[in-house]
Amino acid sequence: MIQYMQLGANGLQCLCVHIAKALLTDIGTEELAHMEMIAALVYKLVDGATCEDFKEAGWEGQFAQHDHGLFWTDANGVPWSAKYIACLGDPITDLTEDMAAEQKARTTYEHLIACTEDPCVKDTLRFLWEREVVHFQRFGETLNDVQEWMCKAKHVWHGHKCGCE
Repeated sequence: MIQYMQLGANGLQCLCVHIAKALLTDIGTEELAHMEMIAALVYKLVDGATCEDFKEAGWEGQFAQHDHGLFWTDANGVPWSAKYIACLGDPITDLTEDMAAEQKARTTYEHLIACTEDPCVKDTLRFLWEREVVHFQRFGETLNDVQEWMCKAKHVWHGHKCGCE
């Protein structure tokens, strides 16, 4: 969710660089699919679990408030919040932040893969890991394109009024 919303916000301010906008829109849409995959994975893992199973897993609070329903939190149980979205309005800064977010997701998937023995879970997480690597590479390529575009004298960045219409 964070990455989708961040990419959407970043895409709006990249209207002058059509390639960047298209890439941000495409990857943002893919991030929604990733969120759906994670939700389905968690749902399948807890499907049929009893209250006792949740207690043993340290998820008693989750079960008490949400039963088997999904509630978006981080690994410490902190609820999802829009405050995690980073968008400063500068395409170079924002693309660099997007690249950092992909690396954080890649690392998280690596940690999750190390924590499970379930081959189906590992396969799903490996697929998502691979996509984060590709996204990082595409953002890097786009960052190079944006920097080159901005270096041209007529495209000097002047905030939201870049004059490139």
